[in-house]
Amino acid sequence: RVASREENAEKRSQNLERRERKLNDLEKEIEGLYEKAEVVKSQSIERLETVADMTMDDAKDVIMATAEDDYRHELALKYRDMEESTKNEANDKARMILGQAIQRLASDVVSEATVSTVPIPSDDMKGRLIGREGRNIRSIERNTGVDLIIDDTPEAITLSCFDPVRREVARLAVSKLVADGRIHPARIEDMVKKSQEEVEETIWKSGESAVLEADVRGLHPELIRLLGRLKYRFSYGENVLMHCLEVAHLAGLMAAEIGANVKVAKVGGLLHDIGKALSHEIEGPHAEIGADIAKKYKVSHRVTTCIGEHHDDEMSSVESFIVAAADALSAARPGSRKDTVENYVKRMEELEEVAGDFEGVQKCFAIQAGREVRIMVEPDSVDDVSATSLARDVVKNIEEKLAYPGQIKVVVIREKRSVEYAR
Repeated sequence: RVASREENAEKRSQNLERRERKLNDLEKEIEGLYEKAEVVKSQSIERLETVADMTMDDAKDVIMATAEDDYRHELALKYRDMEESTKNEANDKARMILGQAIQRLASDVVSEATVSTVPIPSDDMKGRLIGREGRNIRSIERNTGVDLIIDDTPEAITLSCFDPVRREVARLAVSKLVADGRIHPARIEDMVKKSQEEVEETIWKSGESAVLEADVRGLHPELIRLLGRLKYRFSYGENVLMHCLEVAHLAGLMAAEIGANVKVAKVGGLLHDIGKALSHEIEGPHAEIGADIAKKYKVSHRVTTCIGEHHDDEMSSVESFIVAAADALSAARPGSRKDTVENYVKRMEELEEVAGDFEGVQKCFAIQAGREVRIMVEPDSVDDVSATSLARDVVKNIEEKLAYPGQIKVVVIREKRSVEYAR
C-alpha cells in the first residue's frame, strides 16, 4: 500500500510540473501578444496622427472644445437662472431684515428751527430789554451772537440764529433777565456766562442719556460729551443726536437678524456722525474726523472702521455695511430732512469763517440772516485805526470768496476794559 501511494504521489507531481510548464508557456505567449498589441496601437496612433495631421493631445483639445461649445449655452442659461434666483432671494431676505428692524423701532422726529421765542410778562419788558439808546439789546447781541427781534408780537420776543447752541444760551440768558428784572450790561454778561455753563451741563447729560438709551458702555467721557454736543447740531433739518440713536438701534437690530456683532454695529451706529460735533472746528469729511476721534479715545478698530467707512463705496466688514445701511435708512425716512435749512446754516458758517480768518479777531457772529457780520477784536492786538482797516479787509475777503445776494454789513467792535478792585 505504501508503494502504491508513493507511485500516485509521483504521478501527481509529474502532472503538476506539466501544468506549470503549460502556464509558463501561456504567460510568455500572452506577454508576446501584449507587446504586439502595444506595437499595433502605437502604429495605429501614428497612422491616425499622420492622416488627421494632429497629435493625440490636439485631438483631445478638439473633443473638449466641441463638448464645451455644445454645453456652454446650456451652462450660461443655468448660471443666469441661478444668479437671478439668488438675487431675488437676497433682496427678499434684505427686505425682511429691514422690515423687521423698522417695525421694531419707533423714534421721535426733531426738526430744526432757526428761531426761539421767549415769553415776557408784559410789553413793557420790551423797552427794558432794549435799554437806554439800545445799550441792553446791543449787549445781549454782542455777548451771545444772536439776533434779538423785538416787534409787535404780544408778550413775546424772538431770538434768531443759525447756531442752536448760541440760540439756547441766549434764550436761557434772556429768560433769566426777564425773571430777575435787573437788566443792564453787567448783569447781561453774568447771565450769559451762567447760561453757557448750564448749556454745557445739558450737553453732558444729553450724552449720558444717549449712551444709556443705546445700551452702550465703556465710552471715554470726552466721546460722551461730543455726543451731547450733537443735540445742538442739525443735518438737513434733522437733529444729529436723534439720528445717531436711530442708526444705533437699527444697526443693532439688523446685526442680530444676520448674526453679525451686535455690539460693534450699535457702537458704530451711535458714533458714526461724531465727527459732526467738530466738523466746524476741524477741516475734512466728518467720517474721517469721527474715525480719528474714535482712534484717539481708544475705540476698537472694528468700530473705528464702521465710522470711517459709512459713506464709502467699498467696506471691509459686515458691520460697516450694516451701519451704512442703517444710516441710509434713517436719512431716507420721509420728512426727516430738509435741504433749505442745511444750506442756510452752511452759508452762515462760511460767512463767519471767512470774516473771522484774520489776526486779532476774538469772536465773529453772522446775524440778520447773513446780512450783517459783527466782529469782536482783541483791543491789545487791534487799535482803532487797524479796526477800520480790518473791516475793509473783511469786506474784500467776503467779496472774493462768497456768492451772496444784496449786500453784507461788516461791523468791527473794539472794546477796551480796565478792571481794578478796591480792597
